[in-house]
Amino acid sequence: MYYYPLQPPYILLLIGFLMAVTSGIALSGTLKVIVKKWPANSPNAKDSKKRTFYQQLLLPFVGITAGVSLFMSCGLQIFGFPSPLAIGVGLPLSLGTCLFIWWQLGGLLDYVKDQGMQSLDLDSWS
Repeated sequence: MYYYPLQPPYILLLIGFLMAVTSGIALSGTLKVIVKKWPANSPNAKDSKKRTFYQQLLLPFVGITAGVSLFMSCGLQIFGFPSPLAIGVGLPLSLGTCLFIWWQLGGLLDYVKDQGMQSLDLDSWS
């Protein structure tokens, strides 16, 4: 009747969590370094800088995506989902969320690069 895994993937859950956290720390550090290097006015060579900017952020973000996917799939398996169903639900859900966040991050950073950091005054909204 009920599905109870004999060996729940607790170790894989922990590995996925640590993978996502360490990749998030790497992404944060890389993003801080990139933003500090932005000159005040650089109208020339925007496209080539944008490509290298995305290339530098891609590897940590892929690490976050892989870690979240592993964490989500193993978490669903621990809570009783069969392995194929857990992967079938966890993988598309985490990949879709991470792709949306990548798209939002790119749009936000393009906006900040064009308008300046002062345009993101989030304290005035409260």
